[in-house]
Amino acid sequence: MAIIATSDDPSCLHSHRRERRKRQVVAQTPVNDEKSSRKILFSNVVVERRRSIFGYRKWTYMDVRHAIIILLIHVLCLFAPFTFNLGAFGVAVVLSFVTGLLGMTLSYHRNLTHRSFKLQKWLEYLFAYFGAQALHGDPIDWVSKHRYHHKYSDSEQDPHSPLEGFWFSHINWMFDNNYVTQKCGEQLTIAEDLRKQLYYKFLRSTYLVHPIALGVLLYALGGFPFVVWGMGVRSTFVLHGTFLVRSACHIWGQQPWNTGDLSKNNWFVGLIAFGEGWHNNHHAFEFSARHGLEWWQIDLTWYIVRLLEIIGLATDVKLPSKIQKQKMSHNKS
Repeated sequence: MAIIATSDDPSCLHSHRRERRKRQVVAQTPVNDEKSSRKILFSNVVVERRRSIFGYRKWTYMDVRHAIIILLIHVLCLFAPFTFNLGAFGVAVVLSFVTGLLGMTLSYHRNLTHRSFKLQKWLEYLFAYFGAQALHGDPIDWVSKHRYHHKYSDSEQDPHSPLEGFWFSHINWMFDNNYVTQKCGEQLTIAEDLRKQLYYKFLRSTYLVHPIALGVLLYALGGFPFVVWGMGVRSTFVLHGTFLVRSACHIWGQQPWNTGDLSKNNWFVGLIAFGEGWHNNHHAFEFSARHGLEWWQIDLTWYIVRLLEIIGLATDVKLPSKIQKQKMSHNKS
């Protein structure tokens, strides 16, 4: 049975502390920042400072690594029309579900980051391994940055806010690790619960080995078409689904809850990102295993969590209470 979270449970407290968002970065504006006051198209979001990744700055090892990985999977997509077959397409669909839904949205996001439910340890580790195959980073790194995002959502210290431009929040922040560290400081590494576990330290130290091994396996099973569709097309789809949650879901959509940030519910992203697009719902109730709170808000990840709960593999599934919804509603009457 799902747990209705209460305000007495520290894990369920709403973490959008207004006073935290008021903290400013004590650093001089970098030379490749451009002050701006332009609204993003079809939105009320004003870009306060546009960050250029091609300005004068040092590219770190992580910047280059991220750029090469993302470039490679997009280059592979160019071969998709010439390598299409039903087997390769099927591999892309299955791996999108396994790495995107089970790995990223269910494991990395709702289970490891927000502890919205508990899984049996063997299943937690299996799903986290699927997430490592999604090319979003290892669990410790991803969880740390996402927890920090929620702590300072759409403030000066948010690692990826559209206040610095759509493309910065969508993807460019991944190529600018020095700047993100400068904004966030050492507090960016806030996943001590994962750091204490040998399994997650192992995934962190061997991260690149696993997608490379998957690519080799796909080539052995189906040749170049399986690599193109199973690595290129699948990874690009899953990556941009997650990227749109960071960018589009803080720019376009509806905001039924008073979260004090720019998070929006975006039905399109909800469909392609396995339910993650109901982002204002999520920012209002970070602890909730269910993001699509209304019956018509399709949330594939929640359906899987609910199935796992029914068969006894997921426990302590958290959901918002009526009182919590009233407190977060714009209309508190």
